[in-house]
Amino acid sequence: MQSIVKYKEQISEFIDSISLSGTPKELYEPISYILSLGGKQIRPVLTLMAADVFGIDPKKAIYAATAIELFHNFSLMHDDIMDDAPLRRGHQTVHEKWDINTAILSGDAMLILAYQYFEHYEPIVFRDLAKLFSKTAIEVCEGQQWDICFENRNDVTIPEYIQMIKFKTAVLVAAALKMGAIVAGTTQENSEKIYDFGLNLGIAFQLQDDYLDAFGDEATFGKTIGGDILENKKTFLYLKALLNAKESEKHELEGLFSTNTVNEAEKIKRVKELFLSTGSAKESQKLIEDYTETALNILETMDLAEDKKEQLRTFSHELMNRRV
Repeated sequence: MQSIVKYKEQISEFIDSISLSGTPKELYEPISYILSLGGKQIRPVLTLMAADVFGIDPKKAIYAATAIELFHNFSLMHDDIMDDAPLRRGHQTVHEKWDINTAILSGDAMLILAYQYFEHYEPIVFRDLAKLFSKTAIEVCEGQQWDICFENRNDVTIPEYIQMIKFKTAVLVAAALKMGAIVAGTTQENSEKIYDFGLNLGIAFQLQDDYLDAFGDEATFGKTIGGDILENKKTFLYLKALLNAKESEKHELEGLFSTNTVNEAEKIKRVKELFLSTGSAKESQKLIEDYTETALNILETMDLAEDKKEQLRTFSHELMNRRV
């Protein structure tokens, strides 16, 4: 088994080697640009790791891993347009550096390029990868649309929120792992279980991201603390605080999330105080632990050698104990 660092080196080197010199250059340059910005590359690492766990050279899964990374960056490119975001990984977003139309079209091309990487596999493997990829892609779009819909709703429930982050974030983590399993040719049972393992870990990952957005260390988190609060995002922290709050606290919290005119620092400070006083912050941490534990329990039922289970356990704990 290789280290996480080694998997990341392999995927980074392969992506750096991709030639996108076609014409018109205005279509391909934005793709090269966003890929050059790097990122954590967690999803393609998971694809390589899963292939390794199930007994094949992870290099054989490099094309599936690349497809996952291309899709992830395609979704980021379009997310940035919808959010009117000026920066991505500390650099200009594609639509700011070029323009919106170019970013839309380059994103579309990126999605198509992702599918082309499955052509490196035998027909049966190609079919299974493409089928999973298509299912995952439409679910990510559904999750993104739910997220947009929630912005204008005041009756979002916690189950709806969990379903949204499941589709928007977790299914891609799950698919990344299952793709490695498919390339490795493991059993259907193992493929389904590694998917469920990734699904629960992905939900825990997004809940942790939401928690760190409010309570993380700004020096290591990589972005301004309280961003979700300033954008009035209805995260688990907010929804649970509303359920637990006294009437006066609920009224205050709803008021804070219905305006952008109050002092930003004061708004973040007060909302965080309400997350703590209502017990929402504590319950968020408990829910993160619950989803992580569910993922690890699924891992225990898999037909895998103990040393390979241990690597997945170690990765899970590192992911969920992060501060960034």
